Amino acid sequence: MHAEAAAAASVPSNDFFLARQPILGRDQHLVAFELLFRAAGEDDDAKLTDNAAATAAVISHASQLGMEQVVGERLAFVNVDEVVLMSDFVRFLPPHQVILEILETVKPTQALLARVAELKELGFKFAVDDVVEHSPELDRLVGLVDVIKVDVKLVPREELERLVASLRGTGKKLLAEKVETLDEFRLCMDLGFEYFQGYYFARPVILSGKKIAPSEMAILRLLELVSSDADAASIETAVKRDALISLNLLRLVNSRAASGTRIESLAQALQQLGRRQLQRWLQILLYTTAGGAELASPLLQLATTRGKLLELMSLARAPQDAARADRAFTVGIMSLADALFSIPMRDILDNVEVPDEVRAALIEREGEFGTMLRVAELLEAAEGGGKLYNALCRLDLSVAQIRSIELQAFDWVRELTHEPH
Repeated sequence: MHAEAAAAASVPSNDFFLARQPILGRDQHLVAFELLFRAAGEDDDAKLTDNAAATAAVISHASQLGMEQVVGERLAFVNVDEVVLMSDFVRFLPPHQVILEILETVKPTQALLARVAELKELGFKFAVDDVVEHSPELDRLVGLVDVIKVDVKLVPREELERLVASLRGTGKKLLAEKVETLDEFRLCMDLGFEYFQGYYFARPVILSGKKIAPSEMAILRLLELVSSDADAASIETAVKRDALISLNLLRLVNSRAASGTRIESLAQALQQLGRRQLQRWLQILLYTTAGGAELASPLLQLATTRGKLLELMSLARAPQDAARADRAFTVGIMSLADALFSIPMRDILDNVEVPDEVRAALIEREGEFGTMLRVAELLEAAEGGGKLYNALCRLDLSVAQIRSIELQAFDWVRELTHEPH
C-alpha cells in the first residue's frame, strides 16, 4: 500500500476540522495562513496533531475545495513529514501558493534533501518548523529552505536573542510562532523577525482610563438607533453627520461581499439595505475606522470570520430565523471589540444596548451563542478532539456541517476584503 493511501485510509474523510492561522508581516498585514487539520474525536487525543501524512491525506481529500477558497491570494503554510515529502500526492498542492513546512522530526538524509531540491525545481518553497536550536541537522536543510520558524514559547527569552543572531547568519527569513502577547510581539520585532504567527493582535490590551474615540462612539450610537425603532430620516441624518462614516459605509455596501446593484447615496443605501443589513455594515465599519484600520487588517478579518461563522451556525440550526442569525453575527463580530478599543467588554456593552443573550455570550461565553463563540475560538486555536466535538454536539451540528460553514465564511470574508479572484 502506498504511504499516501495508508494515510488516507487511517483518516475518515469527513472526520476532521480545518484551522487557519494568520501569519503577519512586520507591517501587521496578512501575508499567509498556516493550514492545520485536526481529528474530530470524542476524546482529546486529536489523531492528526502530529501526523503530517494524515494532514496531507486530508489535503488530498480537500483539494477539490481549491486553495483559493481557503486562503484567497495569500500563501498557505502546510505541515509535511518525510512520508508526505517522498510521496507523489504532495504534487496535488499548487506550488506557487504553498510553503511546505518540514516538521522538526524529519531527518535530513541524502534522499530527503534530493527530494526537497526536486520539489524546489517545481516551484515549491520550504520552511523548517519548530526550530529551538541551531543544530547540524538544520544546517543541512537550511540551504534549501526559505523560512525558518522559531517556536518562541519553547526558547527561554535569554536564549532567544542568541538563537536569532545565529539564525540570521543564514540569510533566511525568520518567522516567530506562538506569539500570544503584545510584549512577545515587540520583543520579536526588536530581534528582527520578518513574520509573526499567533493571536497577539486579538488579545485585548486593556488601557486604564481609555475612552472610546468619538468616531467609534458615533458608530455605536448609530447602531443603537438602527436597532431601536428610530425612523429612517433620523438614521440618515445621523449617518450624514459624519462624512467618514458616510464614505466608508458606501464603500462597504458596494463591496463584492454585498454584491447586487451599485448604491450611490445614503438614502438609497438605507432604503435598499434595510435595517438588518445596515446594522451589519456598521458593525464591520467599527473595525475599519478604529485606528484607521483597513479591510486587510487581521483583526477585521478575524472578527468578520467569527461573525459569519456564527451567523451560518445559527442558520444551520434555525434556517427561517433571520433575526436570530443577525444576533449570532453580532456576537461573533463584537467578540473582539475589547481588543479593538482596548477597554473591557463590560464597559463596551455599557455603551451599547444588546440583547441579554448576546451579553451573556460575550461576557461569560454562556448560552447557545456562547457555545457557538467557543466553537469559533477552538477552531482558531486548532484544538480538535473532545472540546470541539462536545460543543458541536450541544449545538446539534456535524463535523461536515462545520467544515462547510468554515469554507463559506472564509469565502465571504475574502470577498468582503476586496481580494481579487
